[in-house]
Amino acid sequence: MKSVILVTGAGTGIGKLTAQALAEAGHIVYASMRDITGRNRERADAVRALAERESIDLRPIELDVLSQASADAAAAQIVQAHGRIDVVVQNAGHLVIGPTEAFVPEEMMKVFDTNVFGAQRVNRAVLPYMRKAESGLVVWISSTTTKGGFPPFMGPYGAAKAAMDSLAVTLAYELVRFGIETSIVVPGAFTSGTDHFPNAGKPADTTTAAAYARYDGVMDQVGAKLNTLMPPDADPIAVAEDVVRIVGLDKGTRPMRSVTDFINDGAAEVLEVSERVRIEFAKRIGLGDLLEVKTEVSNP
Repeated sequence: MKSVILVTGAGTGIGKLTAQALAEAGHIVYASMRDITGRNRERADAVRALAERESIDLRPIELDVLSQASADAAAAQIVQAHGRIDVVVQNAGHLVIGPTEAFVPEEMMKVFDTNVFGAQRVNRAVLPYMRKAESGLVVWISSTTTKGGFPPFMGPYGAAKAAMDSLAVTLAYELVRFGIETSIVVPGAFTSGTDHFPNAGKPADTTTAAAYARYDGVMDQVGAKLNTLMPPDADPIAVAEDVVRIVGLDKGTRPMRSVTDFINDGAAEVLEVSERVRIEFAKRIGLGDLLEVKTEVSNP
């Protein structure tokens, strides 16, 4: 079935790959990015050119996750055109790298603004339409850093991703009685195929960062080791393909979590246990009915 889908942060990386893969699968896909008439104009034009060349329904749309007005306008534009939004892929995010001490709180707040609060702005824009329709799917692009092993100097990013992941789990309970499903897709590290690391932010406090000189080369060492662990066929397109698979499943059969990790950092094993504990506890406190969406939903 053809779905109307909004993908956030679709200008580059996994978001871009996911938007394209969903459109190739036959869905109507809005690839959101900010400033599509300015600094991202070339990327928006490339989306339009790809759509025309491949005869797929892939459309760039203006959406700045740092602005509630922008998120509201994007959602309204989609609903005006199609009468609904079936799926939102919460992908927008930003990586920063550096000694955690060197990041002032305001810099850390900016990381949370994109990775956590940005997702909440999109939720507030999209969920009213899904609740009214009593149907929908929220796909969250999380990270194995929330539960698996990860290197130092990714403190603000790891904290923000963990917060986003927790928000996704909480919302899963709160949306299920509206017929809205949640799936959390958990990618591992990729050493190529995205601009995630090349575009990573650095702390402005270079003095404090320099005080960590005894750690110089650690991230390069980690990167080299990750390269040796990464199989030659590892490609972030696998994450996009997993999203396509989940979207294509029947309502009520979609997984709460799905991990795509080529280096086995341990997140899959930890998440298997944590998901079992989550389910068991929900049942113990009488919330078993909130663990899965019913195929038919009606107001009490």
